[in-house]
Amino acid sequence: MNDHADLSVEAASDDRRIGGVQVAALVGSIIIAAVVGTWAYFFPAQFYDHFPAVLGEWISQDGPFNEHLIRDHGAQYLALGAASVFGLFWHSQIGYRLLGIAWTTFGVLHFLYHVTHLSHMSVSDQIGQVIVLGFAVLLGAGLFLPPRRHRAA
Repeated sequence: MNDHADLSVEAASDDRRIGGVQVAALVGSIIIAAVVGTWAYFFPAQFYDHFPAVLGEWISQDGPFNEHLIRDHGAQYLALGAASVFGLFWHSQIGYRLLGIAWTTFGVLHFLYHVTHLSHMSVSDQIGQVIVLGFAVLLGAGLFLPPRRHRAA
């Protein structure tokens, strides 16, 4: 019975240990969520006309402006970002894995849409979009990577 109690304490402490890759993925996801979410939700016309600015203007190439859809997109990013901020303060492997499920599911579906709708873009925009969206998927997947176990001496 004592061994069972020791295992429970060990499992609980392992649940609170967060790996460096997980923290980096979480911080990267929060930054993306803050930038994209704020821009799309509060400035939808500018988001439509200029996102992602430095790399090109991808949104306006993909159909007419729809304020409702752009604000919804911004709200979704802000919601994921808010949940991710919570993860910075409440360290839990279960929490990080739930965030990983949410970010990875969104990232993969977002990636799949865009890689199947590239023909209207220049080659440089196509490459940029695939790299950026692929990186976002990797950030989501990074939330699943548990911390390394240290060998007992």
